[in-house]
Amino acid sequence: MVLRNVLMNLSENEMLNAAAQKYGLKLGAESVVAGTNLEEMIESVKKLNAQGIEATIDNLGEFVYDEAIATKAKDEILEVIDAIQTHGLNAHISVKPSQVGLDIDIDFCYDNLREIVEHAAQYGMFVNLDMENYARLQSTLDMLQELNKVFDNVGTVMQAYLFRAKEDIERLKDYRLRIVKGAYKESAEVAYQDKLEIDINFLELVEYHLLHGKFTSIATHDHNLIAHVKQFVADHDIPNDKFEFQMLYGFRTDMQKELTKDYNFCTYVPFGKDWYGYFMRRLAERPQNINLVTKQVFNKKTNTILAVAAGAFILGRLTKRK
Repeated sequence: MVLRNVLMNLSENEMLNAAAQKYGLKLGAESVVAGTNLEEMIESVKKLNAQGIEATIDNLGEFVYDEAIATKAKDEILEVIDAIQTHGLNAHISVKPSQVGLDIDIDFCYDNLREIVEHAAQYGMFVNLDMENYARLQSTLDMLQELNKVFDNVGTVMQAYLFRAKEDIERLKDYRLRIVKGAYKESAEVAYQDKLEIDINFLELVEYHLLHGKFTSIATHDHNLIAHVKQFVADHDIPNDKFEFQMLYGFRTDMQKELTKDYNFCTYVPFGKDWYGYFMRRLAERPQNINLVTKQVFNKKTNTILAVAAGAFILGRLTKRK
């Protein structure tokens, strides 16, 4: 828990984020981020598609407090949508509302999201509104429901660590939803802190939406939860076109390939120069993620503890140079 809190705090450090952009994909981030530009992302998605894997693409961006930067991010996302269509990729878009102006002005953000959703709708492409921290949750849901009055190609994310998730999923059962455990540091006033409680809520949310919802993206790397869901869909004769399994780019790739044999599968593909916050949250989520990354950077015979210590040292040096 201490390490998780440290990594979550680091993910919110704007100075480290700026340093990370300056030094590029280091400390193993290249194994979990599909490049820093559009061309690299396209090649990564083509490789996934060749394996029968769909992609949901996130053009990374955080710490956006300026309208010009938010507008630029919106324009880049429109370019990604066009690139998906031009290259015939089996992919859709995931968007963080804060990247396109939520922390500036909600009406400004809504206008940007509407343009993105409308542009994607021209190609019959789905847009997922990524869920961020609790402070942004209600605003995101409000914009989602407003968008849904006009467009049917937009959905969002349910975070299983939140107490209110069951109430939200019942209200949004007619939406396509991605169900996750949750990747932000939230207080005990609004979120479960115990892993077992989060896992139980995750399965209850998944089961409810599989039985009552429009389409369910089951986003987890936990093989025990996946095995439970596989048995549940078999027991309830839920057709494959009602759900998909989903994992993050670069994680458990063998299991990703295995699941594509019998189920729809989608990989969450992040790319761009603004990779730092995303990367640190992935390290914070599960201790196993640190092991994965250190194996990419250091010789496999290197002791993991030493590898993590070296990574922390390099991060410290980046901070001092900044």
